[in-house]
Amino acid sequence: MARKAIRTERLIAVLGIVVLVLGAVAIWVATRGSGPGFVQEPPAKRVLRQAREQLGRGAEVQMIEPGRGRVVCGYVAAERRGEAVGFISRPNRMLLSDDPLNREFRAMIDADCPGFPEPPALPVAP
Repeated sequence: MARKAIRTERLIAVLGIVVLVLGAVAIWVATRGSGPGFVQEPPAKRVLRQAREQLGRGAEVQMIEPGRGRVVCGYVAAERRGEAVGFISRPNRMLLSDDPLNREFRAMIDADCPGFPEPPALPVAP
């Protein structure tokens, strides 16, 4: 019985096709944004989560404004009806106006949230 040998050219062609198919499948999986691993957190939930991580469980979002892209700007307080501080929120980071990086905060606000309003006035207690 003669043993059939796989020719090198045929093996290279088959492996090349397999690599191309696997690459196409990988690109398709990575770019289809509707899969379970690609669900985007709504901006309001993201801001509240980030504020609670930085300011504590009692943090309250007082105002949210959309910025450019996925950036959100506004005001948060450490507690209910507390003093508002400005924030700029990106999906992976929240920067507050009272942070030591005030210059960076101002630059980000100017670039991503033009027309950022002054903090809301606190109601006067009777």
